[in-house]
Amino acid sequence: MVRWKSFDDRTISGFLYRPPAKFTGKRPVIINIHGGPESQFRPSFLGRYNYYLNELGVAVIFPNVRGSTGYGKTFTKLDNGFRREDSVKDIGALLDWIAEQQGLDKDRILVTGGSYGGYMSLAVATKYSDKIKAAIDIVGISNFVTFLENTKGYRRDLRRVEYGDERDPKMREFLEKISPTNNAENIKVPLFVIHGKNDPRVPLIEAEQIVETVRKNDIPVWYLMAKDEGHGFSKKKNRDFQFYSTVMFIKEFLIN
Repeated sequence: MVRWKSFDDRTISGFLYRPPAKFTGKRPVIINIHGGPESQFRPSFLGRYNYYLNELGVAVIFPNVRGSTGYGKTFTKLDNGFRREDSVKDIGALLDWIAEQQGLDKDRILVTGGSYGGYMSLAVATKYSDKIKAAIDIVGISNFVTFLENTKGYRRDLRRVEYGDERDPKMREFLEKISPTNNAENIKVPLFVIHGKNDPRVPLIEAEQIVETVRKNDIPVWYLMAKDEGHGFSKKKNRDFQFYSTVMFIKEFLIN
């Protein structure tokens, strides 16, 4: 477990996995941000992430930014509504922390995440493109207004409690202001977008609109869409394809 101070002097924590000692010198870093946001990363078997550690020599950090569960009700609500970008600032503080670590390479950092973590990856790319080298957005939110208007009705009101009600003019203006699609000109690093065509939670439009917008800026964008998947890939052939293409992306834009 590692800890760092955020912009408001609040302590944020996460878990750092270091590659084997056979990899010398400063190591590239993958920051993997969990979804939710009301969730929490806990140490468990990493599965394919062991490949990044043991074969590619990449360090991996799993942060629990504000909004995560397990740290008290106050902490869980610190990112609600108009405080949404405070969680993005937690990653900004993590980037500064990485820069101070002797064994980590501040010039080779990739940010990734799924669902809400996908939004976080896009948001970090809009805010801190000068401090990261690439980003991967997996079934992530690119615009909160289009997300809230198009997510399945059975979960819309629950999401409004977390993100804000887009029907309120002031909240709608704020959500548009912070949405990655409306700040895409600030994304200066290669981007990989992964999505399922039949996603009921975060509809496909969230992937399509960020891909189209960022490509207009002549930034390298990889786009993987599975026609037979929903909110995340579950079929083995698709999971394999996602993993192998992710390894290719990491080799091309993070390690080299």
